[in-house]
Amino acid sequence: MTRRSIEIDSFAHANPIPCATRIGPLIESSIIPPFNPGGRELPDTIELQIDNLFVHMGKMLEKAGAGWEDMAKITFFVQDAAESRAALNGPWEEKFPDPHSRPSRHTLEIPTSGKSKISSVFTAYVDH
Repeated sequence: MTRRSIEIDSFAHANPIPCATRIGPLIESSIIPPFNPGGRELPDTIELQIDNLFVHMGKMLEKAGAGWEDMAKITFFVQDAAESRAALNGPWEEKFPDPHSRPSRHTLEIPTSGKSKISSVFTAYVDH
């Protein structure tokens, strides 16, 4: 199988790391920062940072030839688990409205510095 790096226009890593990689049906992201699309600025609120994460994930899925229905798991790295879980649930239910067909989700509280309140990684699997 051929490995293909996925790059998107809404953000790029400063190091020689792709935003995501696709090998066959498997798509794995690198760390996804909550930057405003097209720059490296961070919004002040957790809600806007979450919106940015979903924008970046959607663009990666699209570029890899996948959609939200192909998402298998999303891991979120957060400053405050309680605040983040509450803020995540609304957008989560919007992207994955069927409670019988949602990806796995893991939220890990880690110390962060600066304005970043959340980041993420995901795994998707394309079987079509």
